[in-house]
Amino acid sequence: MSGDETALDETARKLFAGPVLFLKSAPELRFLPDPDAPEIAFAGRSNVGKSSLLNRLTNRSSLARTSNTPGRTQELNIFEVGDPVRLRLVDMPGYGFAKAPKDMARKWRFLVNDYLRGRQVLKRTLLLIDARHGIKEIDRELMKMLDDAAVSYRLVLTKADKIKASDLAEVEQATAEEARLHPAAHPEIIATSSEKGLGMDRLRTAVLEASLA
Repeated sequence: MSGDETALDETARKLFAGPVLFLKSAPELRFLPDPDAPEIAFAGRSNVGKSSLLNRLTNRSSLARTSNTPGRTQELNIFEVGDPVRLRLVDMPGYGFAKAPKDMARKWRFLVNDYLRGRQVLKRTLLLIDARHGIKEIDRELMKMLDDAAVSYRLVLTKADKIKASDLAEVEQATAEEARLHPAAHPEIIATSSEKGLGMDRLRTAVLEASLA
């Protein structure tokens, strides 16, 4: 590891050990904060573990609300990192929720699509994939949307502690191979566990690095 990489890791560690605050929920783009800080968005199927990952990433127990009810996150939830603010994390509505009314699901999809295509300060989207299931067709739909919008994204495996190491290695390889087929996808996969803390240091560095791009 080079000195620059070590310094970036340490900067990321200190950044996420400092102030991280919930700013607001935005049901529409007009409610977003002024585009004066880089943003990293988090996307994923409902119940992929997005809220738990955000809590572990930011060293908080309840920064993002967790729920066993799919589709609980219905707006863009904005978190500010650092004082002064270095970057913002944007928790996007989960997709693929079977129990949500169709008109509400349609509204959420429009919100996500408009945000991805129209937010100039969006530096990267982290697309969360459940390690137990791998990439599903509904994930591919969002990957295509990101490709078409030319929005840089990176695949992050969640719940990596829930499967055997040999199975995880297979899922990582298959996910990386599929990522290479997508023009906007980052080629490297990050495997994480919110429960065990696996991959969190690497993810913090990846968030900071993307915000500086």
